[in-house]
Amino acid sequence: MFQAGDIISYVEMCRQERVSLQRGMNFRIRGPISLILMSRRRGAPYTDRIEDGGKTLIYEGHDAPRTRECTEPKKVDQPEYSTTGNLTQNGLFWKAVAVYKEGRTPAAHVRVYDKIKTGIWTYAGVFELVDGWLQTDNGRRTFKFKLQVVDEVSDSPQDEYHEIAHNRLIPTDVKMEVWKRDKGKCVLCGSQENLHFDHVLPFSKGGTSLLAENIQVLCAMHNLQKRDKIE
Repeated sequence: MFQAGDIISYVEMCRQERVSLQRGMNFRIRGPISLILMSRRRGAPYTDRIEDGGKTLIYEGHDAPRTRECTEPKKVDQPEYSTTGNLTQNGLFWKAVAVYKEGRTPAAHVRVYDKIKTGIWTYAGVFELVDGWLQTDNGRRTFKFKLQVVDEVSDSPQDEYHEIAHNRLIPTDVKMEVWKRDKGKCVLCGSQENLHFDHVLPFSKGGTSLLAENIQVLCAMHNLQKRDKIE
C-alpha cells in the first residue's frame, strides 16, 4: 500500500486499487473503504479546500452528468438521487455522514488521492468522513463533505518521522510548485522512480506543510535514509 506523500501515476493508482477509476467519488468501491480523487489545480471543476493546517479536507459533491436533458450541470442542483431513483455518489456519502452523526456507525474511512498534473497523482492518506452539509452556490444546491485525516500513532520512537510526516495534507498548489521546482526528480540523486513528497523539517521539529520551502521530492531510498537519521 502507498504511504501518504507518495507520487504515483494514474496507472499505478488504478493497479493498487484494482479498479479503473473514472470518477472522483467512489463510495465503498472495494469493501468498507471509499475513495476520493481531488484536484485543486487551476480550472478544477469543483471547489475543494484544505483547513486546519492540512488536517481537514472540505470536499465538494459532484454535478449531475451531462445529458440531453441536462445540458448545463453547473446550473442545476447537485443530485442526491439518480433519474432511476438510486442514490448517487453524493447520496451515498451523505447517508454515511447521517448514520455516523446519529451514532449508528463509526465514521467512514476514505482514501484520498490528489492530482498534481495529467497522469501524476499523490496519495494523501486515509481520512474519516465526519460531516456534510448543503450549500447554495450561484443559485444552486451543492454538497459539502468534511473529512479529517486519520492520525496513525505509533508506540515506537523510531517511527516518529513516519507518524508525524503523514498526519497533514500538503496543499495541492504547494505540491505543484515543488514538483515544478524539483523537475519531478529526487533532489539528491535525480531518480524519477518511487518518488515522495518529503518534509525538509519534520513536524516534530516545527516544520510545516504549507510552504514549498519545507517540501522536497525524494526517492524512496533517500526518504528512508533521511528517516533513519532523524533523532
